[in-house]
Amino acid sequence: MRSVIIAALLTTALASPALAAEAKRSTFGKLADGRAVDAVTLTNGKGISTTIIALGASIQSLTMPDKAGKRDDVQIGYDTIDGYLAKPEFFGATVGRVANRIAKGRFSLDGKSYTTPVNNGVNSLHGGTKGFDKVLWEVIDVKSGPTASVTLRYVSPDGDMGYPGTLTTTATYALDEQNQLTIEYRATTDKATFVNISNHAYWNLAGVGSPRGAMGHVVTIPADRYTPTDETSIPLGEHKPVAGTVFDFRTPRAIGDRVRDARDEQIAYGRGYDHNWVIGSAVTPTQHLMARVVEPVSGRGYELWSNQPGLQFYSGNFFDGTIIGKKGQIYRMGDAIVMEPQLFPDAPNQPGFPSVKLLPGQTYRNTMTYKLFVQKR
Repeated sequence: MRSVIIAALLTTALASPALAAEAKRSTFGKLADGRAVDAVTLTNGKGISTTIIALGASIQSLTMPDKAGKRDDVQIGYDTIDGYLAKPEFFGATVGRVANRIAKGRFSLDGKSYTTPVNNGVNSLHGGTKGFDKVLWEVIDVKSGPTASVTLRYVSPDGDMGYPGTLTTTATYALDEQNQLTIEYRATTDKATFVNISNHAYWNLAGVGSPRGAMGHVVTIPADRYTPTDETSIPLGEHKPVAGTVFDFRTPRAIGDRVRDARDEQIAYGRGYDHNWVIGSAVTPTQHLMARVVEPVSGRGYELWSNQPGLQFYSGNFFDGTIIGKKGQIYRMGDAIVMEPQLFPDAPNQPGFPSVKLLPGQTYRNTMTYKLFVQKR
């Protein structure tokens, strides 16, 4: 009898952590046409929680403790649905069909020419004027347990934003008890098309409302090359060594050390960092390290792992004080950063870059994991 009781106690102890991660569904407001915007909050037993909203399959918030145990939201954005509708800025959003830029909104596929709406100077950005960030996704699965998760789905019709093929995409967000937030995108098509989907989370590890912004964040990127661009942020097609340049983050560097060094014309073009680092040459079966980011004062940080070959690092260069976000904060240049694992910018027009072509019968997959941590010293 005693052995039975001990076994039961052990089973309960082992099962308890599995019950700590929870997923709770709610509503984050309504669209102009009256459709409700679902929200799902994932919470683990270590003080980390994140809310995912169905508009754009977006991260609306991510709360984590600092080294003193103080919990803050580290995602800039809006407190209500109104901001996301009035002035969308890709805050935490899923971006696609083709993330990043396509030169002049033009591309060819299997000998046929296509156009997608231009919305970034002369180029198309993040899928065009109504990309995946601006549509309402359907919540199809919510789970609690050892890993809490939510899966959303969007079916993009043939010809959507000029892209061929009906594309069915799922986005799964999962939070576990090891403080890992994993995002997995999967997509299938009924005819040949181009696909490059990523997440546009805006991180300020100092916490929303902090006057420190993100330029003090210390970044490591394990890449010895990047893809320089023209003045419109379209890659030139070459890989340039980072050695001896402001793009060398192979050892930890504070972003603010060199982000305004316009002696490098690449910095002048982007008004800071808005470039693709070459981590590899192809999508890999397993994840590899893409970046490590630490905010020294709070101690908050993360390692970003993914199966993608490219990392677009954007240092929040175009916030100009006209956006009022969470807690009534005015967002200024450098208040947050974006790290997007993906295939390379303008890949449909760059034959030397890894292909973004997806065929019927294939499954596109981009998986990324933010390994969240607190650095105590």
